[in-house]
Amino acid sequence: MLGFEPQVLAAFIATSVAIIISPGPDTLIILRHAINGGRGPGLAAVSGVQLGLIVHTALAVAGISLIIASTPVLMRGIAILGAAYLAWIGLQSLRRGGGLKLDTGDNGQKTAQRTVRGRALREAALCNLLNPKVILLFLALFPNFVDYRRDDVSQQLVTLAVILIVINVLWQAPMALAADALRRWLANASVNTWVNRASGAILILMAGLMLAQNLL
Repeated sequence: MLGFEPQVLAAFIATSVAIIISPGPDTLIILRHAINGGRGPGLAAVSGVQLGLIVHTALAVAGISLIIASTPVLMRGIAILGAAYLAWIGLQSLRRGGGLKLDTGDNGQKTAQRTVRGRALREAALCNLLNPKVILLFLALFPNFVDYRRDDVSQQLVTLAVILIVINVLWQAPMALAADALRRWLANASVNTWVNRASGAILILMAGLMLAQNLL
């Protein structure tokens, strides 16, 4: 199937599922936008994560990811940029009035809703692209399932990436839709403030952990 032995494909899917369901920055960004902005921004964030994975796939196929991973200065630079970006998003949530706003869905807010969706897409894509763990995921996971004796290595990498993205969407899209159902509860201003502050604190914590793991 898809050029892979059934047992190899099954092992890749099982490993990918285990990695994807582990909580991380991508999950938090999706939940944050879905809970605060609703279904549209939540699914936009899901799309942003997949966009990041598509770029990572292109980099892996071109061999650029290997160059980055084998150059400590570049990996540290990406870790610093990624941590700084997560921390910046977290600080925006902690600031009074700086976090995401609960959208009521009124017709007069269509322009604002488009802006929120664009922001969700951008934040999720950059969060994924600037996460050094994703680069290492492609370099550590994929080679175990690619047969380098064949002449279609690039095609194998793309196929595995497509499978990874499909599994990602199947996990993250329902998560965003489920979070959308909580918005009635979040109509309470104090609860909305708590969500922004809690997500902001967790993002800053993740930024600190990213720095510690890659710089210490």
